[in-house]
Amino acid sequence: HLVESGGDSVQAGGSLRLSCATSGYTGKTYCMGWFRQAPGKERELVGIISSSESIGYADGVKGRFTISQDTAKNTLYLQMNSLKPEDTAMYYCAAYLRPNIWATCVPQINRYYDWGQGTQVTVSS
Repeated sequence: HLVESGGDSVQAGGSLRLSCATSGYTGKTYCMGWFRQAPGKERELVGIISSSESIGYADGVKGRFTISQDTAKNTLYLQMNSLKPEDTAMYYCAAYLRPNIWATCVPQINRYYDWGQGTQVTVSS
């Protein structure tokens, strides 16, 4: 079960931190990702983090967005800096269980079967 929060309306250049409260993943081997979907567009990957702290980002957010997790709080974060109007979207966290610790997390949306309800981020120019 995943629940996002932290979405808001900000001006370009501003920052936001999204949170995703997770349950059911303690002690498990997982992949978690942040995705976003703008109106009229397909859902796209923002970044991925594994239970072993391996992290990857989509090219468009590298250097501006940072994924982290606090396993003690069962929370996934997305720190977004230098926000641009094109970052406007509904942001979702999602997860799936990896078969083992050596399995690489993949970006394909259809591998993620646990999704939150989303949190809206709006960036104005």
